[in-house]
Amino acid sequence: MINQELQKRILSSIILVPVSFFFIIQGSLTFIFFLSLIFFLTSLEWFKMTKNKDLIRIFGLFFLFFSFFSTVYLRQYIGLNFFLFLITICIFTDIGGYIFGKTFKGPRLTKISPKKTFSGVIGSFLMALLSGLIYVKYLGKKSGILLETDPIFIILLILFISLTSQIGDLIISYFKRKAKLKDTGNILPGHGGILDRIDGIIFVMPIIYLCVLPILINKLDLI
Repeated sequence: MINQELQKRILSSIILVPVSFFFIIQGSLTFIFFLSLIFFLTSLEWFKMTKNKDLIRIFGLFFLFFSFFSTVYLRQYIGLNFFLFLITICIFTDIGGYIFGKTFKGPRLTKISPKKTFSGVIGSFLMALLSGLIYVKYLGKKSGILLETDPIFIILLILFISLTSQIGDLIISYFKRKAKLKDTGNILPGHGGILDRIDGIIFVMPIIYLCVLPILINKLDLI
């Protein structure tokens, strides 16, 4: 029988996913408005987590700003299809970790986040790889980047995105643990706060912008 927390998580996702994808697909000022709202809410959660730590608080705020700038740039200038590719991998990294971790359990990965297990890490990579390759196969033709990039590079890119997403999850978990918080907030029933849900994404976007995009631009002459 599905427990109450999972029921809340599923019901919230039924609402959150379509709403989020609506703004992502719309793009332009609609998407920027949506991201501005998310930036405001995540900043509030970050301030709550970093009481009496001014330097960390300011650094985190600048990081969030740069993360959202990177997100806008990738969506607006690199294109919807590649952007959805990134989001898909982040989502399925999270799903894979949750399902495999709950199902197989096993040794904990780190004390930073007691719920994280090695089985969850493996599940995250597997689900990211599976979803990413399916996305490329059926939707990759709509993206010049995915269509023209070497298949081996695509596989490595998927694994790199999944790894970055998982590291982002652990970093936010570390700050939650330091602040003695279970969740970054309670705005999302069954999920916690906004940062709980986008902890991987806010690290993936700037890393792709800084490290991967220059390689793709150089290889494919995108800009």
